Amino acid sequence: MRLTNYTDYSLRVLIYLYTKEKGKLSNIKEIADVYGISKNHLMKVIYELGKNGFVETIRGRNGGIRLAKSPSEIRIGDVVRKMEDNFYLVECFDEKQNKCIISPVCGLTHVFKQALQAYFQVLDDYTLEDIGGSQQKLLELFHS
Repeated sequence: MRLTNYTDYSLRVLIYLYTKEKGKLSNIKEIADVYGISKNHLMKVIYELGKNGFVETIRGRNGGIRLAKSPSEIRIGDVVRKMEDNFYLVECFDEKQNKCIISPVCGLTHVFKQALQAYFQVLDDYTLEDIGGSQQKLLELFHS
């Protein structure tokens, strides 16, 4: 399974915000510059992260973004579930688009559903705090 760039960027934004002092604001331009990502893409990502309660956005001249929760409360599995469009590993997962004639008797569907469940069980075991690693080392990379 491969995550979309959208989810990848979402996780990167959260990791970046993790390195900031508690309550300190960041802005889209600085995050875009650090990662070499389009500001337009990040605007959409940050909007969605805010809508889902992972980041807080403050408008205005002194506005910016910051984590809306403690890093220990942001589960990686939750972020991935909210940011991905779908988890159709195979055609039969999408009941509307499924044209596979063996779907009614195929044993693979169960196998892939079990694999997807295991995938999320692992992601749910980790928080932003767990994956953030050394804040100091991240800061050095971001500002080199």
